[in-house]
Amino acid sequence: MSVDGLTTRADETYAGYAAPGRRPPFASYAVLTALFNAGMAAGFAGARRRGHELPERVETRDIVLTGVATHKLSRLISKDKIMAFARAPFTEYQEPGGPAEVEERARGEGWRRTLGELLVCPYCLGMWISGAFNLGLVVAPRRTRVVASVLTGLTISDFLQIAYKAAEDRGLGGS
Repeated sequence: MSVDGLTTRADETYAGYAAPGRRPPFASYAVLTALFNAGMAAGFAGARRRGHELPERVETRDIVLTGVATHKLSRLISKDKIMAFARAPFTEYQEPGGPAEVEERARGEGWRRTLGELLVCPYCLGMWISGAFNLGLVVAPRRTRVVASVLTGLTISDFLQIAYKAAEDRGLGGS
């Protein structure tokens, strides 16, 4: 089958999903999904070759630690004002977001749009970051826990900053 035939077949497959101008870049999504799965498989295979076996079970404390750290790192990458320089080639500024955050949307087409959508979505990034933390727990658990602890501490600090500001706004602050 020719490339044109494959393109026509793909267009027919996705025709009912959305109008062509509103259709997500499915081919790029599929490649990104395959890349994530291949990367995880290669990471765990490489870890095993170097003598790092999967643990019998994952400790609850590691799940909580990496879960909170994943949340924070995914928000830093996808929403933080200071990280806008890394997202800017793939995104367009929309408006201010939460504290120290901005709202952006993906721009462009194909790979540019796909990477933009990944970079502005903390939920989408969460899978990649959680996978990296879990691979890190297998290969370098001490280093991974330290990095995750920094991000978890920052998350706790953020919540305390927000609570303090809310208390101040209600007249419960110091001075």
